[in-house]
Amino acid sequence: MLRAVAYAVLPAEVVLAVCLVAGVRIPASALLVAEIGVLLLAAAEATAYLRLRHRRGLSRREALGELVPEPVLRLIGHELRLLASLALWVARRRHGVRAGDRPFPHARDQAALMYGFAFVCLVETVGMSYLLADWPAVHAVVLVLDVYTVLFVLGLHAASVTRPHVLDPGALRLRQAAQVDLRIPLERIAAVRHELLFTHEKAEGELNLAVGSQTSLTIELSEPVDAPRLLGAPRPVYTVRCHADDPRALLRALTRARTAPSPAPGPPASA
Repeated sequence: MLRAVAYAVLPAEVVLAVCLVAGVRIPASALLVAEIGVLLLAAAEATAYLRLRHRRGLSRREALGELVPEPVLRLIGHELRLLASLALWVARRRHGVRAGDRPFPHARDQAALMYGFAFVCLVETVGMSYLLADWPAVHAVVLVLDVYTVLFVLGLHAASVTRPHVLDPGALRLRQAAQVDLRIPLERIAAVRHELLFTHEKAEGELNLAVGSQTSLTIELSEPVDAPRLLGAPRPVYTVRCHADDPRALLRALTRARTAPSPAPGPPASA
């Protein structure tokens, strides 16, 4: 019921906001009803969230999943990760790299393209701002969209910089910007090889994490791992192709990690 109300109230709120920006006069009573509706919806959602958390014992993620559709949650999470990546990029920090982990950057070969794309978007922002100066409402809407586009492009590159591939003692974590974060247990890796490819045809059971339209490592799995799509649809994969700034270093580290002998068991505890 709450979802049905949200699908009706939130689009109406967006329409009212667009009308206000465009200079359309909205009766005060209509604005009051809209704001009350949004407040009541927020209060009902908060109450339902607390009941799911405390009475049914659900986790935060599970409670949100009951109230908000999974695709919406994933899209919002993706945007938040992009913004967080911008902050990490400015602070020169990396995400998901703990003590003892080995990070392998993979953003170098796309940097020129992303900076060039961001520059083109910036030039377009300035040009459209000049051309639409005589239409304040349209100018405001287009300016917001253009600025967000610049931030989005920079966020994609920032996510690639701050979220490198990570090799830890038990798994290889492969990432692509803010939309892919795949953890592969080392025992599921059947083979890994250096293979430079610039074309990738879509095939069932394969995942290509190209950077600058290229991949340099091919990983074959003995058992599939799930690499969910952006909106949450499951995608079991047996073959993963990825790229790293130094693919041979990643290959050597991964080979050593897979062939390292298991630690000898300690002496049995005395009675």
